Amino acid sequence: MSKVPEVTLLFWLVKLLTTGMGETASDWMVVQLEPVPVVLAAAALFAVCLILQLRAPRYIVWRYWLLVAMIGVFGTMVADVAHIVVGIPYLVSTATFAAALAGMLFLWWRVERTLSIHTITSPRRELFYWATVCITFALGTAAGDFAAHDLGLGYGGSAVVFAVVFLLPGLAYRFLSWSAVAMFWTSYIVTRPLGASIADGLAIAPARGGLGLGTGEVTLVAFGLTIALVVVLAVRERRARAAQSAGGAHVRTTGRASA
Repeated sequence: MSKVPEVTLLFWLVKLLTTGMGETASDWMVVQLEPVPVVLAAAALFAVCLILQLRAPRYIVWRYWLLVAMIGVFGTMVADVAHIVVGIPYLVSTATFAAALAGMLFLWWRVERTLSIHTITSPRRELFYWATVCITFALGTAAGDFAAHDLGLGYGGSAVVFAVVFLLPGLAYRFLSWSAVAMFWTSYIVTRPLGASIADGLAIAPARGGLGLGTGEVTLVAFGLTIALVVVLAVRERRARAAQSAGGAHVRTTGRASA
């Protein structure tokens, strides 16, 4: 059984919420707290969440989405450190993370001969999956900042552009029968800059192009919505497994009766 959830509307909603929450949570913590200890603590929490997920015997809703949320926070910090601390331009960091993502996907395909999330059934494939996810978050953060600042689109303009790019692969898959795997990863990559652009547009001060709602406030709202949707996902997963178990028991009972 795959350790990755089915791709549904709820999947995309929670993914977008975690990306936005990761962006504003990272910004809030770095400003309000000492940056170095915060980054180290985020790295430690990321490692703990990754171990919890890797040790899970199957897809467990709260473990999976806890790790995704933690990657959202830590991935933002990695991209921000590359630009703010090291001084790497957004264009360079975007190109670097894009090359790293292409390399990871190529290596994954060469080793496993598939990039489908429906086949995450072994520890090695899961490691490939999470390595790819981590790079998509860092790439999305850099690409979002590049579009908003260097290209002058602002947060609103960036959100519109990335929303269109996010929707196009789904339309291409549905109406043109393009590769489901390629279209999934294209949309998945874009969820990061899309969610971050929306969150920044809501949180950042008007002088910087946002609505000024505050990073802390936006983080709390996104956190609450994420928790609510994860609970819904957990209930649905439990019901689906119960139905599957009942169906299996019925088949076994029928088989014995026939025999």
